[in-house]
Amino acid sequence: MEHLRIDGQRLWDSLMELARIGATPKGGVKRLALTDLDRQGRDLVVGWGKAAGLAVTVDQIGNVFMRREGRNPALAPVMTGSHIDTQPTGGKFDGNYGVLAGLEVVRTLNDAKVVTEAPLEVAFWTNEEGSRFVPVMMGSGVFCGAFSLESAYAARDTEGKTVGEELARIGYLGEQVPGAHPICAYFETHIEQGPVLEDAGKVIGVVPAVMGLSWYDCVVSGMEAHAGPTPMGLRRDALQVATRIMQEVVSIANRYPPYGRGTVGMVQVFPNSRNVIPGEVKFSIDLRNVNAALLDTMHAEMLAFVEHTRVTSGLGVTLERVSHYPPCPFHPDCVDAVRAATASLGYPCMDVVSGAGHDAIYCARMAPAGMIFVPCKDGISHNEIEDAQPGHLEAGCNVLLHAMLARAKVAAE
Repeated sequence: MEHLRIDGQRLWDSLMELARIGATPKGGVKRLALTDLDRQGRDLVVGWGKAAGLAVTVDQIGNVFMRREGRNPALAPVMTGSHIDTQPTGGKFDGNYGVLAGLEVVRTLNDAKVVTEAPLEVAFWTNEEGSRFVPVMMGSGVFCGAFSLESAYAARDTEGKTVGEELARIGYLGEQVPGAHPICAYFETHIEQGPVLEDAGKVIGVVPAVMGLSWYDCVVSGMEAHAGPTPMGLRRDALQVATRIMQEVVSIANRYPPYGRGTVGMVQVFPNSRNVIPGEVKFSIDLRNVNAALLDTMHAEMLAFVEHTRVTSGLGVTLERVSHYPPCPFHPDCVDAVRAATASLGYPCMDVVSGAGHDAIYCARMAPAGMIFVPCKDGISHNEIEDAQPGHLEAGCNVLLHAMLARAKVAAE
């Protein structure tokens, strides 16, 4: 089996065909979760799975599992997967690569007539991106019990449409209870979504862990007033106070290198008029670290600074944590399987801690899990110009093939 390789051109062709569903003028993809375009993408991938002889199961949150039976069907499956929903300005590879790499592993084993001892499964998870519905990584989160099915069904988009309604409308409201689906091990291949591998000239990233994350909504309430007649000392300028907090977000991250991250990515200023002192500012805060204790420290420092700012400014300041998951170290057995497969294939590699969230985080609560990264051009993702080299995608898929075979075992003749 050491000479077995996937068909890189077939993998590329599948990625390009899926990318036509929701294609954007700039070369990206807009295929938001549970839209008609998502249904078309799901139908295409499910059709490919059935053509490859896979049995398809859909659970109550719309997660799709495509199974290749093993010699011993009583064994829990070795699973791989990711997602096919995209950002509004998404690319061709984020998530989609992980799903279609799994499908290519199955096609390769079919071509070689390889029988595994344990079953193999390819999964794609509902609403990983969180662009249309919150929370992010919804399908895998419901699967592992991080969120209730009822709360997920009730989540609404900006038009007031709910997850439950949209799942039924597109025909992917399945019957299986989320989580009532055993997993022996889970592997996920993904573009890195950062610049580390490309900068180092490495082909494969072995992922030992994913950073933990805390998201917050912050609101500063002052008083809007005329920009001309109101003296500086008598202003209740919400934006000036908000910017103090925004700068502290960056300062906190810089205090905890190398994995401290702090970002303010969304800001809404009211009334947002040129000659009016801002009366209210709403903004997001994103803190991350791979060390759980340090992430807790960053959280505590954020709370303390916000409270100090509220007291000293005299303005109303509220901070709500809207999402949190701790750092996720992956299982040593799965990390070692990825490392061993990479070494046997001879690809240049390095360890890369993931700064982005992935479905593998929640799958790791259910079974041993690991991830495989490949470079993306200029480290750019969540962007229509997201790009990756076909040879790198092929290499990552070959690593996935051999890591999965190491866990599932090739059945004896």
